[in-house]
Amino acid sequence: MLANYTRSAKALSDLLKREGVEDTQVLGAIADIPRHVFVDDVLKHKAYENTALPIGQGQTISQPYIVARMTELLRLAGVRDKVLEIGTGSGYQTAILAKTFSKVYSVERIKALQWQAKRRLQKLDLYNVAMKHGDGWQGWQSQAPFDGIIVTAAASKLPQDLLAQLADGGVLLAPIGEIDQKLIMVIRKGDNYKEHIIAPVRFVPLVPGDIE
Repeated sequence: MLANYTRSAKALSDLLKREGVEDTQVLGAIADIPRHVFVDDVLKHKAYENTALPIGQGQTISQPYIVARMTELLRLAGVRDKVLEIGTGSGYQTAILAKTFSKVYSVERIKALQWQAKRRLQKLDLYNVAMKHGDGWQGWQSQAPFDGIIVTAAASKLPQDLLAQLADGGVLLAPIGEIDQKLIMVIRKGDNYKEHIIAPVRFVPLVPGDIE
């Protein structure tokens, strides 16, 4: 059974390469991380399809292409070390980040999801991740600055607290918008923040506050 899933993860990595993902470390992470671990039993047969899936609490595990592409964009921008993820969710994006960056900090507003994700990462022996239950709009001020910040839910506008937690030269990736969402890349140079529109996307909303 495990061998079958290993072949499935490799097949998913090969598919994403054909879809345009080029970074070999990102593709290697996709091939190494068993996505079926991050979905409910009834959806395991769909785990290696290139599609988003529900994970409960009104949240989803993102489409693998988006996970890989956002990770690749950070790497293309030169990010290698300290990354903040807003929206741990299932923990799948977290796991891919853990395979490609030195240290990952992840914030999740829903306590039950955070607890499940923590167990999954431990099961996969991914220990370069620090996790926090809290409001993603506020980031993780005590651990700032971050070389990269990746937001996995759509904000109505760029969260100013997150921009302030970017290191000089740091990069933030976030879906912005409500009905019409766009993936935005922001690069900080001193006190200047330059925005680039990457592509239209569709994410669940980034909701303020937290849930025990």
